[in-house]
Amino acid sequence: MTLDRRPPRAIAVISTIAITALIGTTLWATLSSGPVGPRWLDIAIAVASAVLVPVALRRPVAGGLLLSALVILSPVATPAATFAALNAARQRRFGPALTVAVAGVVGHALQGLWRPFGGLSYGWWLLLMALAYAALLGWGTWGQARVALMQSLVDRARRAEAEQGRRVSEARLAERTLIAREMHDVLAHRLSLLATYAGALEYRPDSPPERLAAAAGIIRSGVHQALDELREVITVLREDPADPDGPAGPGLGDVGRLVDEAREAGLAVGFDDRTDHSAEATAVVGRTAYRVVQEGLTNARKHAAGQPVTVTLAGSPGGELTIELHNPLSSGLPELPGAGVGLIGLTERVSLAGGQLDHEIDADGEFRLRARLPWRT
Repeated sequence: MTLDRRPPRAIAVISTIAITALIGTTLWATLSSGPVGPRWLDIAIAVASAVLVPVALRRPVAGGLLLSALVILSPVATPAATFAALNAARQRRFGPALTVAVAGVVGHALQGLWRPFGGLSYGWWLLLMALAYAALLGWGTWGQARVALMQSLVDRARRAEAEQGRRVSEARLAERTLIAREMHDVLAHRLSLLATYAGALEYRPDSPPERLAAAAGIIRSGVHQALDELREVITVLREDPADPDGPAGPGLGDVGRLVDEAREAGLAVGFDDRTDHSAEATAVVGRTAYRVVQEGLTNARKHAAGQPVTVTLAGSPGGELTIELHNPLSSGLPELPGAGVGLIGLTERVSLAGGQLDHEIDADGEFRLRARLPWRT
């Protein structure tokens, strides 16, 4: 796999100018040192090396090998060849970069055989060139690794930012879903009660004035209660869940009040409470149990108007809390329309509380709604 890490155009231009200047300086020093080799050859190698610098920037391996070959003929190509080795180590994998570095050492070894470097023995000179190429290879490899690390950190930061945005979107969607579910649980129950009283006013306009006034008062009171409960839902959802002082909402102890309201609306409800009241259930369990009974009574009022409903609560701390509602089915159409998603949302709510919800029509033609919740205190 080839790593494409070409330098920006500005850096490439600056590098070419700098290396060309070094080639010119080396050429001047070589020509000034005396007739070691043909002058025309050194000048030609200088021009060729300057031309190959941009090639080495774009094609590090091919350019580096060509410059290593020029090093054999003249020391003027040394600046360009060493730069090509460093550039290959920064842009390519270690294997191809090592090939360029070895080629550079071999080129200088051959150069030293016919154009020896004055002042040092051939062995020491070759050792220094090998160490220089090894240092360039290590420097370039370290630079490439550092660039790769920085790029990975940038990519990780971008992914983390995108993940954070996704989590925020999911949190908003979950909050909207929770608000919609709570509003359905609250408003469906209250509005079904109001619809029952409004229906009584519509079909019995000849009722005594005091009965009409009482029904109107109940409707008005129900509207206020619906608004209060809606405000409570929004307040509960906006509170920090970790805040123990925040409002807990309706719980297991409010089921009796819920049954009394249904009876006042004309629904025949039998209530059998077998729970152990020595310890309160957690807010989640109590609120879930309350919503189960609320949804069951609302469905009975919608789909089995005039039929008796039986509500049974049983359980104790450390065990299970069982909520069961059953009522005979009505042979006619439901009095009130429904969205058809109440039991779906209720199943999800019970599941999130660690329980299980079942509903069925038994052999006696009765609809049964049963929920089992772990009694946590």
